[in-house]
Amino acid sequence: MENEEVEYAGFWIRSGATLIDTILFLMIAWPLLFMIYGSDYLEMSSNSLAIGPADAVINYIFPLVAAVILWVNKAGTPGKLVLGLRVVDAQSGEHLSFGQAIGRYFAYIPAMIPLMMGLFWVGWDSKKQGWHDKLAGTVVIRQKNRTEKVQFSK
Repeated sequence: MENEEVEYAGFWIRSGATLIDTILFLMIAWPLLFMIYGSDYLEMSSNSLAIGPADAVINYIFPLVAAVILWVNKAGTPGKLVLGLRVVDAQSGEHLSFGQAIGRYFAYIPAMIPLMMGLFWVGWDSKKQGWHDKLAGTVVIRQKNRTEKVQFSK
């Protein structure tokens, strides 16, 4: 897949995309959770993963479904798309399959467990792949021309 037309997205631009996605998510989640649970939600501390069913759906199920749908259909989350990045299959350069997108989402877990090393790995890897990318067979690339198809050499 070594091709001069492919530029892998590095750690800092991917971090910027994640920041954009996080801000957008919070702009959706906090008002919904506030409407459902009231102002007490912001003060609640719990040892459980979720305060209630709506909390679980909004904070865990919605991000999973949104990320998978966006990776499969648009090749990126809003933050990545705004910054001209695409998440693609590492071999073909095509959009991710549904299974590949699910695998990439859950591959963040082992990437984060050892002090986030799997995420920081993007800064050291030659193809700028985090562990989640390696496990799912994906790369994040800079899209030079939004109408051009990415070409990978075999």
